[in-house]
Amino acid sequence: MRRSMEFKKLFTCQEAASTLPLVRQIVDDILETARKIRELPEDDKDNLPRLQDDLKEHMLELDEMGCFFKDWDFSVGLVDFPSVIDGATVFLCWRSDEKELGWYHPVEEGFAGRRPLP
Repeated sequence: MRRSMEFKKLFTCQEAASTLPLVRQIVDDILETARKIRELPEDDKDNLPRLQDDLKEHMLELDEMGCFFKDWDFSVGLVDFPSVIDGATVFLCWRSDEKELGWYHPVEEGFAGRRPLP
């Protein structure tokens, strides 16, 4: 389990919610770039390095903000925000198909352990 001091930032619910417009745009860019990579014709692999660089850049944007992209099949963007609830380090958890931030999960449980925010 990671200690809170290992995270660049611990978000309050309000701070995470206030970043959602920017996070949503970055996640949209990630998902769109991943779609382009998947649909890249076999005879057009020259564009693959540029698209991979774009994807890395978008991921770095989230990392620099202090949150984490967690959808490795790139189907629905999932972002975790380190936080503390009731003295425990948790991840506030948001999916790109959700209008607002409403869930969290213990760090060690992952998405399957999602619970409504208190």
